Amino acid sequence: MKPIIAPSILSADFGYLAKDIEMVNRSEAEWVHIDIMDGVFVPNISFGFPVLKYVAKLSKKPLDVHLMIVNPEKFIPEVKALGAHTMNVHYEACPHLHRVIQQIREAGMQPAVTINPATPVALLQDIIRDVYMVLIMSVNPGFGGQKFIEHSVEKVRELRALIERTGSKALIEVDGGVNMETGARLVEAGADALVAGNAVFGAQDPVEMIPKYVHEWEKGYKIVIGRKTESKENPFVYFLRGCYYKLIKKMSSCEQIEQFTGFGLYDSSFVQTMRD
Repeated sequence: MKPIIAPSILSADFGYLAKDIEMVNRSEAEWVHIDIMDGVFVPNISFGFPVLKYVAKLSKKPLDVHLMIVNPEKFIPEVKALGAHTMNVHYEACPHLHRVIQQIREAGMQPAVTINPATPVALLQDIIRDVYMVLIMSVNPGFGGQKFIEHSVEKVRELRALIERTGSKALIEVDGGVNMETGARLVEAGADALVAGNAVFGAQDPVEMIPKYVHEWEKGYKIVIGRKTESKENPFVYFLRGCYYKLIKKMSSCEQIEQFTGFGLYDSSFVQTMRD
């Protein structure tokens, strides 16, 4: 299995969007990644469904739709109408995530869940068997061209261990700061699909560059063929850590968290993110 590359049209030239989509159609890319932002869940606004209908009409590749918005379940019919292959929602934006995942599947799309850089993999324990894919953000969502967060490689390893331990069939996708070097390390850690924005659309010849990326990343995949990823953590300890994060999420103030943990490490924005 070769790593899947999904060019993100957030990095395309919107003055020549049709030309860039046609380029992706001619390339060896397998998916088209679409980032929808609302200016509320993330500090930016991308594009809405009138533009995406045009993208869907032109694209010959499956659409990997990533909703960086609040209340993403409200737009399941619109995403379905695009003919999307995957609908990806954020763990942090869905208090009733299991329900949303089931609604996406019932609509005929593959359900996926995204976690932000500060969200622990352990929180996916109860949903990992129900999703088609998990997207790990390796930058903070909202803008393209950000620096890769190094801890993301370890998060991929941790997620791969969770998938194998639970018998899940979920794919692992990574988005943010993906290039030749980081992509190879992510695939070696267990990633199946990589979202590439500037790495593709910023290349002098994207059609020629895409297979070079896949070839280089495939070296990382070959390293793990036949090797079972094992968790470095005792399963019981992993379970306790998941309970710990869930307890923190239910706490209502920084003071409660500081009293429970013994550390004043959490500011109000972090507490609100965990609770939301």
